[in-house]
Amino acid sequence: MPHFFINSNNISNEIITIDDKETLKHLSESLRLRCGEALKLIDENEVQYETLVLEITKKTIKVKIQKSYLSTRKLKYDIHLVQSVLKPDAQGLLISNATQCGVSKIIPILSDNCVVSKKTLTDKIQKWKKISNEAAKQCERANLACVDNISNLNILKEYKNTNILVFAEKYANITLDGSLADIDKTCPIAVVIGPEGGFSEREFEFFKENNYKLISLGELIFKAPNAVVAGISNIVTRL
Repeated sequence: MPHFFINSNNISNEIITIDDKETLKHLSESLRLRCGEALKLIDENEVQYETLVLEITKKTIKVKIQKSYLSTRKLKYDIHLVQSVLKPDAQGLLISNATQCGVSKIIPILSDNCVVSKKTLTDKIQKWKKISNEAAKQCERANLACVDNISNLNILKEYKNTNILVFAEKYANITLDGSLADIDKTCPIAVVIGPEGGFSEREFEFFKENNYKLISLGELIFKAPNAVVAGISNIVTRL
């Protein structure tokens, strides 16, 4: 069973009261939780609780803490995924994959070859946050990933140049191992993934002019949601 996020304010005398409507619905209707069953919870301080269900009502679920400890299920540095928005199904899969791989922030951007327009995305952020949160629960992450509002490639100027890794098969100029040699893990690492059609020539010129690291994932060509898994997993393994 996945764990669920709670607020430490809901803890009193070793009893946790769950009153969030969405969590209640998930536990009681989807998972059909019953009294006497075990339930894992985690709070905003990344403290994990192993609990036993005491009481279930329409408005609350009360559980007793059996064991508590600080969760270690998180990266020790921040990876921000800067990704060109994809078609709905692919975008949802990408966000889920990125969350499972440990990214701390997902920044959707509009690039030249995007197949979606900003007008159609205004109501998508909340949906993407929900997808990310569900993925965090499923893989028992210690923390949630932040999903930012729609941006563009200029967001990269907020990052340290040596910490910007652009996955760009066409103009790759450095190996992944070489790109990590001067990474500063005290600052966020920006991993950049393009749209289904790849980045435009204008965007590649932007990367080159700013001396961003253009990296290849090897001879194979990945769909964007899978490129996230391959790219970030390789970065995490090496770091």
